[in-house]
Amino acid sequence: MAFYSASKNTVDLAIDPLITCRLCLQECSKHDMYELVDCKCLYCRSCVKQYLTILVTEGNVLSITCPDGMCRKPGKIYASEVEQVVDPEIFDRYIRLKFQREVELDPARTWCPEIGCETVCHVCTNGDLVPVTGRPVHCPTCGLMFCSVCKSKWHPGQTCDEYLRSGKKEDEGIPFTSPEDAEIKRCPLCHVPIERTDGCAQMMCKRCKHVFCWYCLTSLDDDFLLRHYDRGPCKNKLGHSRASVIWHRTQVVGIFAGFGVLLLVASPFLLLAAPCILCCKCKISKCCDEDDTDGPTPT
Repeated sequence: MAFYSASKNTVDLAIDPLITCRLCLQECSKHDMYELVDCKCLYCRSCVKQYLTILVTEGNVLSITCPDGMCRKPGKIYASEVEQVVDPEIFDRYIRLKFQREVELDPARTWCPEIGCETVCHVCTNGDLVPVTGRPVHCPTCGLMFCSVCKSKWHPGQTCDEYLRSGKKEDEGIPFTSPEDAEIKRCPLCHVPIERTDGCAQMMCKRCKHVFCWYCLTSLDDDFLLRHYDRGPCKNKLGHSRASVIWHRTQVVGIFAGFGVLLLVASPFLLLAAPCILCCKCKISKCCDEDDTDGPTPT
């Protein structure tokens, strides 16, 4: 009987099915595949390693998702998975860059601009998610008092642009407060320069994914229906026709309504099917337990 068991294991290994990686399209054994924790998508380990290494090298570390653009979730790749796949030096860079990006995008924290200090300082936001003006920040390590927006020495009574003009008359650089028709402005959240050459007034920062109005820099993260352009100084300045806006709102409302109707219709069937599903799982589990215990008796 021991010989039979060994032969069976050998046969199982010989007929182990090959799985096609959706990135490189090569057939690999299950041992060489990696399953993402969140979405359960399967890719070969070499493709996942190369994918994560490129993203970390380019600095895209805040939100790493499944490489499949058609993924149903899309699945999020966690730090523990990155550590398992990439080389140690790449993972160290990932942790360092991720922490730096989180501090840069957090309105309540900022880095001390003093050379060699590298202290994370607290910013008093007074409850504002995106402070519109600079706030004084005191570094507990080196004692520097600086502006939370332009990172210059604290300038009470002056805006960031006024202070920069007074200190650098030859080169003002990209201003923090731009006129309405300017082609280059700064993101109101992370202050990275953004250029707009064409398109509508609804902008999304490529760095921090913050959505805002190009003209007044008002946040549009929660304005799914774009009601911001129905009133106020930005009325009818979205850049799309009225029919296009109405069609967009109809689609958004239709999606939410469709999910609601689907949930309402499916809920009675889910309640009725729940006992059957649980019963089937119990039977399968019981059968598996019996198969494990009813093994061949050695002679």
